[in-house]
Amino acid sequence: METQLLTTDILARLGLSLLAGMILGLNRWMHHKSAGIRTHTLVSLGGALGMMLMTSVVGGDAQAQSHVLQGTISGIGFLGAGVIVHQGTTGNVKGLTTAASIWAVAILGCCFGSGQLIVGIFGLGAILLTLIVGRSLEYGLAKILGIVRGSELDDDNQNKE
Repeated sequence: METQLLTTDILARLGLSLLAGMILGLNRWMHHKSAGIRTHTLVSLGGALGMMLMTSVVGGDAQAQSHVLQGTISGIGFLGAGVIVHQGTTGNVKGLTTAASIWAVAILGCCFGSGQLIVGIFGLGAILLTLIVGRSLEYGLAKILGIVRGSELDDDNQNKE
């Protein structure tokens, strides 16, 4: 059974998906990360379009939408893996937060595409808050608690265990 979405619904879902991708991508771009505005926006729009397509083709069948969501969740990993870099000489791992933000923006796109606008808006707020406050919170707590930051992949740290 085919269901047609109203043009206003399509515009609202795509518009919010576009906005979410741009906001999160702007945050990553401002921090000079490899995945910025275009990548995050395209991932978000892709998730939204996939969910809207399933809604219009199968009439909102929960099982079909679940398959799209599952495919998005697992399939987006290859893109996130592309921004993770392991520096062999220092043992540092870079890009984990950007990879996580790519994964999260895909889910936001799916929220908006499936019509869960409030869930998507609150999710965007929570993700943005994490990206803005997270680093300062980590550094502040490390200073207060006297924790020395290092990589769990560092040879010195592995020998201590």
